[in-house]
Amino acid sequence: MTRVLPAGDQGALVECDDNATALRLAASLSRRSGFVDVVPGHRTVLVTWEGERPPLELEESEVEPPPGKLVDVPVVYDGPDLAEVARLAGVDDVATLHTAAEYTVAFIGFAPGFAYLLGGDERLAVPRLDTPRERVPAGSVAVAGPYSAVYPRASPGGWRLLGRTDLTLFDATRDAPALLEPGDRVRFVAC
Repeated sequence: MTRVLPAGDQGALVECDDNATALRLAASLSRRSGFVDVVPGHRTVLVTWEGERPPLELEESEVEPPPGKLVDVPVVYDGPDLAEVARLAGVDDVATLHTAAEYTVAFIGFAPGFAYLLGGDERLAVPRLDTPRERVPAGSVAVAGPYSAVYPRASPGGWRLLGRTDLTLFDATRDAPALLEPGDRVRFVAC
């Protein structure tokens, strides 16, 4: 943990050295009493509480949380940006490169169920589009910067589209509406 910044009178943003530390801290704080919300980010954890501020530090005795669930995401690699991503990455087969890694859900953001995934090949860390699309279809599998993601619903977006999946990432009627949670692991499977 590098520093704690105030976020209102009953909240704080804890900056961490990396995503693994942020996920570990979020898991630890979630198990403690006194917090209203614990929300991990890429290298941050936003916390809120009622009353006195609870301790925000990781304790030395705490062990790593167990790995999150593993989710296979079937993908048809036919996206409109596939050839451009191959050119930018300097590879012939983006699908093989994208499916070779196991990803970790770093955090959820942008839209309900939109999971930012870390762990892919660095060559796929391509820039966002110069001009975002007005509508990206739900289920679009995309990359931008160090992340991969699946758009959980139709929305505007500037990520490069590699393909599509029929998997439902967010369903408000499910007990757990978001299929993916921070710390979960994801494998993309070409179909």
